Amino acid sequence: MSRVAIYTRVSTDDQAEEGYSLEAQMERLEAYCEAQGWEVAERYVDEGFTGRSTKRPAYQRMMAERDRWDAILVMKMDRIHRNSKNFMIMMENLEKWGKEFTSMQEELDTSSAMGRFVVDIIQRIAQLESEQIGERTYSGMAQKAETGGMLGFFPPFGYRIRNNDMVIVGEEATVVRELFSRYCNGESMAALAESLNERGLKTRRDRQWTLYSIRHILHNPAYAGYRRWDGILVKSKHPSIIDVQTFNAAQLAAAERTRDPRYRNAKVLSA
Repeated sequence: MSRVAIYTRVSTDDQAEEGYSLEAQMERLEAYCEAQGWEVAERYVDEGFTGRSTKRPAYQRMMAERDRWDAILVMKMDRIHRNSKNFMIMMENLEKWGKEFTSMQEELDTSSAMGRFVVDIIQRIAQLESEQIGERTYSGMAQKAETGGMLGFFPPFGYRIRNNDMVIVGEEATVVRELFSRYCNGESMAALAESLNERGLKTRRDRQWTLYSIRHILHNPAYAGYRRWDGILVKSKHPSIIDVQTFNAAQLAAAERTRDPRYRNAKVLSA
């Protein structure tokens, strides 16, 4: 195995857990590849999508581009599927294509019958856990989201939680406004990350900026005063850092710069 496709996913629920952030997953997986001597052939990122469905744009693109990689690498098995049937279908396809699957945290040999059995059991447990959590919490959280209520999560860069709501952090908010402005004026996400790192600025977790941490900011409607949970997008009472027009301009700019025409539909907000 030499060419690896890194796959990361985070649902809205997962964002409450710092260890599951897209940035944290990508950094750990890239370091793992470096330690193993593997080449990162491509990075696929699904943000805000559940693992119970295969209808995820980055996941589907990864499967369509299977000639570009020899193996899929994830941080944990539930990052790629929370449905045992979908996972086993994926494994059957990988075997048919001569590809491999690796999880950084669960070291399993999927080439053996016992290894495949253990993988199947782990997937079924993950699916059961996911369904039970969903049954207990979905109804109440959906109602709270629809009314603009506060849902527990790790606040994005530029905000802190105070009195059960988000408040603006002045210095970080200045950086957020700068990123939106420079991106709308033509700078790339990679160039923005490099610029912040050269100035010695750090992310919330005191790490260097990456393309993915910049992307997370530029596509987060929270900065324009909205909240999103499981497809529900509502106007919130928390203070916005940028206006809706600036947010929409960034989404349109990102759509125009996307090479794949399938992903050029900008997700803009209503003013």
